[in-house]
Amino acid sequence: MSELDIVKQFAQEALTAQAPAGWPDNSLWDRAKRLVRNIEYICRLPEVLEIGSQLDRFCLTAAAYFCDAGLTRPVVSCNNNATSALPDRSAELAEVLNTDRFRHLSTQVVAKKLDSILPAQKIDKINTIIIESGDRLTNMTEAMILSDARNLDDMGLVGVFNEFHRSLVYGRVITDVLQSWKSKIDYRYWQARLKEDFHFEAVRKKASRRLANAESFMKRLSIENSARDLDESTI
Repeated sequence: MSELDIVKQFAQEALTAQAPAGWPDNSLWDRAKRLVRNIEYICRLPEVLEIGSQLDRFCLTAAAYFCDAGLTRPVVSCNNNATSALPDRSAELAEVLNTDRFRHLSTQVVAKKLDSILPAQKIDKINTIIIESGDRLTNMTEAMILSDARNLDDMGLVGVFNEFHRSLVYGRVITDVLQSWKSKIDYRYWQARLKEDFHFEAVRKKASRRLANAESFMKRLSIENSARDLDESTI
């Protein structure tokens, strides 16, 4: 078994949680594998290929596997009297993930899980990539790639599915999700993310196309949720 295979195995163990109903929740692990696929695409872009051997693919891939591991860690609540798992019901996941606190929780998991199999230098590099991926002004190529891979995962139908998954866990219904989506459209949330959250233009274009697909789906869902499609005049 290769070193990366061992990292992958440890990541799967770290990211497999227990859903409230008691069954295994593999959503974080599923996302980690998507992030790695996104990274493989980004690394084939001409502007990235120019970097060549300077890119640390091993540490980048390991960072992708573990970058959401902070969601599995208990954190102290605001009143300091109880602990809860991230994300909590009051926070949007995108906001939770975009915090230094969350990223540092993820690096703690990396240090704990990989200490026995990787040298300190590699662990430090993996954790630096995770931390730097939250900085829009970073000059670290691996962090830029990871950041784009993560943001791409939020933009299309996969992002919509993930929103529904989180909503079901916390008892929200279709109407709640549609209202949240409408608010984001009204405040041009997605347009701001397209403009600010991507380092590579080719990835930004892919994200834009994914967003268009998601908008089309959510418009149709809104029509069916309100039963407007039952009106013969509705196309």
